Amino acid sequence: MDRIKGYWNTILSELSSPLNLALVGICAFLTYKIFFGRSKPELPPPKSNRLPKMKKRDFTRQELARYNGVDNDEKRILIAIRGTVFDVSNRGRDFYGPGGPYEDLAGRDASRALATFSLNKDAFKDEVDDLSDLDSFQVESLDNWEQQFKEKYDTVGKLLKPGEQPTEYPDSDGDGAEGHAKNN
Repeated sequence: MDRIKGYWNTILSELSSPLNLALVGICAFLTYKIFFGRSKPELPPPKSNRLPKMKKRDFTRQELARYNGVDNDEKRILIAIRGTVFDVSNRGRDFYGPGGPYEDLAGRDASRALATFSLNKDAFKDEVDDLSDLDSFQVESLDNWEQQFKEKYDTVGKLLKPGEQPTEYPDSDGDGAEGHAKNN
């Protein structure tokens, strides 16, 4: 019994300091948040709202522009990075779709915009952009963005340069598993 009284007295004496009392309160709050305060994970949209995987093909700049989430029947959203075209329709609609913070990237070659962290008019070119004027930091940034897109979104083809002939892809279910287009 004396042992319990000793522990109790120690606890009370330690909590008599305002600083210790505040620290105990913060610890209790954080413990509660860790175990009980987590929000439920965000579920992907129901399968019925998801677009089917797109058949792999190549795009001219004009064709790509139609895939901005508005100007095509499916409301599909495509984004090109360094000549590779990604379908962001299902997983990226909130970011790249109409009303999203990056809607200006939809239906375009987003390479320069991502490399420079800019959505200004100068970040988008109407012609092929060789990106040769990017500095090493911007190239590294673009490398990181490209890797993230490859990991997260389906590759659906490549962005054609003027006069370039489209690649004939094997008939597939559009799973993007045939590999990524390579820049020439």
